[in-house]
Parts: sequence; structure tokens; C-alpha cells
Amino acid sequence: MVPRDSQRAKVYEAEQLVRAVFDRAGEFEHRTVEIHGSRLTLPVERKFASVESVQEYCDRVLRLKWVAAQWERSSTPIRVRARAGTAAAHYEQAGAVLAVPVSTPKPARSTGTGWALRELVVLHEIAHHLDPDPVTEAAHGPRFCGRYIDLVEGVIGPEASLLLRITLHDCGVRVG
Repeated sequence: MVPRDSQRAKVYEAEQLVRAVFDRAGEFEHRTVEIHGSRLTLPVERKFASVESVQEYCDRVLRLKWVAAQWERSSTPIRVRARAGTAAAHYEQAGAVLAVPVSTPKPARSTGTGWALRELVVLHEIAHHLDPDPVTEAAHGPRFCGRYIDLVEGVIGPEASLLLRITLHDCGVRVG
């Protein structure tokens, strides 16, 4: 039996805060932020123009040597598809499918792309894909959060990882 996903709302809250920090850094072209007394210079977060570009990104991440060495599921390809609506991206374990909304909710964002067509969202879904035992672990449990932080650190950078880790902690999320 799959355990209750008791951290889900807290994980989403933390991610929304982190995405907002990245959005403001990009909007104002000031990439240095202060969090808990530490100054971080945030790297640029990749944004995607299409489902096809998300697919290419997922393929590249799963082929990274350190990802393959750490997670056996990296050898299982992800299939990316467009998702109806604008509410959420999601991962479907059956078929290894990452579904991303490609339309932008109203009011339209200045980027002109769907809100989910961004690196932090896609890495979240890849962290679900890499789960070695989705039947016995909560979808947003401590081990998921650990995988997500590891992916963000290795792909986006240590500054982004530190921001995510601190924000998850501040939101009461357990990481394992």
C-alpha cells in the first residue's frame, strides 16, 4: 500500500516560492539573492519552447553519467506529452510519461510559454520517474525530496540546490 502523501502541499508551496525567486531574478536581471544570511548568485533556469524541447532535455538528463550511476530507472526513457489544462504537470508511472501543460493560465505571463515549461518543474517530474519503489514510498516523501535536490544541484547548480533545500526546510518538508 502506498503511504499517504503528507508532504505534497508543503513541497508545492516551497517550489512555488523557489520559482518566484528565479522569476524575479530573471525579470530584474539581478541574480544575487540573500537567504538566511547567505548571498547566492542564482544560475539561469532553462525555459522550454515546446514539448519536443522538454523531451530532448529529459533524454539528456537521463543520459548524464552521474544520473545513470545513481538511479537505475534512468535507463528507462521518459515520454513527454502535452497535457490539457494549465493547472499542473504530472508524471504517470505507467508508461513513464511526463505530461506538461503548454498553455499559459490567465493572466498571460510575459514569457509567452506555459508556466510548466521550465527546468525546476521538469526536474521535479524526473525525480518522480527515478523513484526505485513508487509502490511503497509517498510520492513527495523525504526520498523524493532528496532525489529532487540532487538533480537540481547536479543540473542547475549548487546555489539553486541550496535555495531549494532551505525553502523546503522552511516549509516544514522532511528530506531524506
